[in-house]
Amino acid sequence: MILNKETAKKTAELLMQIKAIKLEPQEPFTWASGWKSPIYCDNRIILSYPSIRNYVREHFAKQIELKYGKADVIAGVATGAIGIGMLVAEYLSLPFVYVRPEPKSHGRKNQIEGNLDQGQSVVVIEDLISTGKSSLNAVNALKEAGANVKGMFAIFTYGFDASEENFKAAKIDLHTLSDYDHLIDTAQNTNYINTEEADILRTWRKDPANWKP
Repeated sequence: MILNKETAKKTAELLMQIKAIKLEPQEPFTWASGWKSPIYCDNRIILSYPSIRNYVREHFAKQIELKYGKADVIAGVATGAIGIGMLVAEYLSLPFVYVRPEPKSHGRKNQIEGNLDQGQSVVVIEDLISTGKSSLNAVNALKEAGANVKGMFAIFTYGFDASEENFKAAKIDLHTLSDYDHLIDTAQNTNYINTEEADILRTWRKDPANWKP
């Protein structure tokens, strides 16, 4: 869910500006899954641009407080959301933990790194939502540790039907600074892409697994 449309447009514009999101309808990328895609997103690039990471940090913080008030802990999903999650926690003067995809195979075998007490309220920070499975895996780990997970905030979501179904089934609220629809509209309105390219991008999102360029 988008809480602020102007923030969604601005975030999309900034992500394209620094090439954290690349749109190449004519020369598609190949994802690790093997999918052909006219879009590639790497929001970790945000950390290299102080003014933009501060924008993201502050708007995350404002929206978290607006939606949930004061949480006890901010949790980042490893590895993409560790940096921005820590910045949000610092801005809100809250403790920070991060969640690995699975427990370590050695040492203390932690999946959650940092101090988390039973019953503490947690807001989870993610950088990107595709199907949502890895993000919800982190939520499950936090719940198993006794946390009260209030919801998740992410920088961007592709808005796949599968992710919406997965979050609904898990009964977890997802809020994002921007999303695919705002991205395509912003890209078209700023002449970053033309009408034909926008149509290609919208078609891909309907069935990305079977899309062919």
